[in-house]
Amino acid sequence: MSAKIRNTNVAVAAAIFSMICVQGGASFAKQLFPAIGPIATTTLRIGLSAILLYAINRPKLHTFNKQQWFYCGLYGVGIAVMNLIFYMAIQRIPLGLGVTIEFVGPLFLAFALSKKWTDVIWALLALTGILLIVPWKSNGIDPLGLGLALLAGVFWAVYILMGAKLSKVMEGKQAVTTGMMIATVFILPFALMDGAILHINMGQFSIGLLVAILSSALPFSLDMMALGRLPAKTFSILTSLQPAFGALSGLIFLQEYLSINQWISVLCVVLASIGTTVFSRKKENLEL
Repeated sequence: MSAKIRNTNVAVAAAIFSMICVQGGASFAKQLFPAIGPIATTTLRIGLSAILLYAINRPKLHTFNKQQWFYCGLYGVGIAVMNLIFYMAIQRIPLGLGVTIEFVGPLFLAFALSKKWTDVIWALLALTGILLIVPWKSNGIDPLGLGLALLAGVFWAVYILMGAKLSKVMEGKQAVTTGMMIATVFILPFALMDGAILHINMGQFSIGLLVAILSSALPFSLDMMALGRLPAKTFSILTSLQPAFGALSGLIFLQEYLSINQWISVLCVVLASIGTTVFSRKKENLEL
C-alpha cells in the first residue's frame, strides 16, 4: 500500500510539474514578443520542439500510409495555428486570462459531447467566468486579445478531435513528433515573411530553446509518467487547473496582476471543468 501511495504521489507531482512547465514556458515565450514577435517565437518553440522530439522518438516516416499522413497533416496544421493565435492573444492580454479563455474551447467541446442535463450547470458556470472577463466597460482588457484567445480555444477543440482520430490509426509518440514536424513546415514560410527569426541572437535562441523544452519535451514526458500511474479521472481533474497555473505564472514571471473579477473568472472556469470531469467520470464508473 505504501508503494502504491508513493507512486500516486509521484504521478500527481509529475502532472502538476507538467502544468508549471507549460505555463512557465508561455511566460518565457511572452518575454520574447517585444524583441521578435509572436510569429518568430511560435516558430522557435515548434521548430525546436520538433527537433527534440524527433531525436527522442525517431518516427518511422517511411511506414506511414496515406490516411496517417492525412491525419498528421491536419493535426500538425492545427498545432501551428493554435499556438500562433494563442501567442498573438497573450501578446495583448495577461497570460492567465488567455489560458482561461482558451480553455473554454475544450471545455465546451466536453459539454457538446455530453448528453447529461447536469452539464448545463457547469456550462453556465463557465459562461459566468467568461462574462466576468469581457470588457463591458473600459477596463484595460484588449477585446482583440480576448477574441484571439477564444479562437485559439476553438482550434484547441479541433486539435483534440483530430488527436483522438489520429490516436486510433498510429502510436502516440509517432503522431506527436510527426505533427510537430508538419507544424514547423507549415509555419516556417510565415516566419520567413515576417523576417524577425532571421535576426535572432544567441540569447533569444536560448530562451526559445527553453520554451521548447518547457512547453513540449518535459510536459509530454511528465504527462506520460502521470497517465501511467493515475486514473484518467484524477489526471483530468489536475489538468483542469491549467487556467489557475496560467494566472499564477503570469503573476510570478510577468508581474501581470488580475482584478478580483478576473480571479473569480479563472475560478469559475476551473470549477466548471472539474465539475464536468468528476460527474462524467462518475457516471462512466457507475455504468461499468
